[in-house]
Amino acid sequence: MPKIVLIGAGSVVFAKTLITDILSFPALQQGTLSLVDLSAERLDLISRYTRRLIEQQRFPTRLEVTTNRREALREADYVITVIQVGGVRAYEMDLEIPRRYGIDQAVGDTIGPGGVFRGLRSLPALLEIAHDMEELCPNAWLLNYTNPLAINVWGLYTASRIKVVGLCHSVQVTAAYLARVLGIPYDRLRYWAAGINHISWFLKLECGGRNLYPLLRRRMRDPNVEATGRVRREVLRQFGYFVSESSYHFSEYVPWYRRTPELIATYLPQPKDYLAMYRNGLSEQRQAIEAQLAASQPLPMRRSHEYAPYIIDSLETNVPRRFNLNVKNEALITNLPEGCCVEVPCMVDALGVHPCHVGALPEHCAAIDRWSINVQTLAVEAALTGSRRTVRRALAVDPLTSAILTPSEAQDLADEMLEAEQEWLPQFAARRLAEAVR
Repeated sequence: MPKIVLIGAGSVVFAKTLITDILSFPALQQGTLSLVDLSAERLDLISRYTRRLIEQQRFPTRLEVTTNRREALREADYVITVIQVGGVRAYEMDLEIPRRYGIDQAVGDTIGPGGVFRGLRSLPALLEIAHDMEELCPNAWLLNYTNPLAINVWGLYTASRIKVVGLCHSVQVTAAYLARVLGIPYDRLRYWAAGINHISWFLKLECGGRNLYPLLRRRMRDPNVEATGRVRREVLRQFGYFVSESSYHFSEYVPWYRRTPELIATYLPQPKDYLAMYRNGLSEQRQAIEAQLAASQPLPMRRSHEYAPYIIDSLETNVPRRFNLNVKNEALITNLPEGCCVEVPCMVDALGVHPCHVGALPEHCAAIDRWSINVQTLAVEAALTGSRRTVRRALAVDPLTSAILTPSEAQDLADEMLEAEQEWLPQFAARRLAEAVR
């Protein structure tokens, strides 16, 4: 009877999906579901939703709701993290300060100045959770969704002993999209994708043993097929492989498509305001859940594509499944740096998570991945050491930032963001104090 702890359960949008998915598996209904958040107010809504769902379906699930993380972690079997340190205020700074320097990020949560600073904020908090787990549930799995995924997972397996994997939905969402474009049922698509988070490459696309890439290239020449995805279409044309992240998000991982407003308008003709979507989405989702709770209709039990509940079910029941997960590169992708965080196919059963050997990526694909790995390397070091100099260098080598700013300008940007976000960056204050004492 597993105990599953969801930390960050007050993030109602994602939490509702994961909770519904968890409760859809018979083996997981028998255990304990513990919902944790710093805010009792945020927890109230999702706990009422969960309790209603359990009662509606007459599940035997034991529900815990607490703001005390250590209390929840005691004897846990699985811990899912969906936290966001700094919330909307920090996210505003992640986007708006770089914009004053001419850097128009798309999403700003994984790479670029926004991604680096989100990592600097979240990795120390995740390590606190991991160190609590070392004491209270040392054999538990940590399933991390918190972005920036590669930076956080890399830091976790570097500085803790906990079993950890990073989970994203970009590969399976893109695979479903490709099935629609190719006109085949999703369950007939066979694919092999690998790389790093948000820059995994579909190395094989097949149906019934037939290579689907020639068909995909023909379909992608139709401007109506990928009208909002010109970046991915161009990457496929130039580099020969389809990438796992959307055109909008992927555009900030490379130096080519966001240097000027004109380029952005050319390649991304339908702009998105992720900050506004985030602000409005939280309010809209809370209102939607309140409306569901007030209505007499049963709450929906539709299962989503998120990996975590499937992984837990495979670990519990020994039903083997394959997922694309973020793990330590231990000779898995041979032309990416050893020890970096890679996203590769992994088999999961009751014996654990078994990453698959991929070998070498096409060298030009590996070269694009290494751009982000360079930034991740420095961001992990900075988050663990509190080195301001390393933060400046991380921004200076970032692909989009370096296409717009000189190293000196990147240093000014880093310093301004360090000052603006200092309340969420205690490791830098501690480093500065130690240096002053010496």
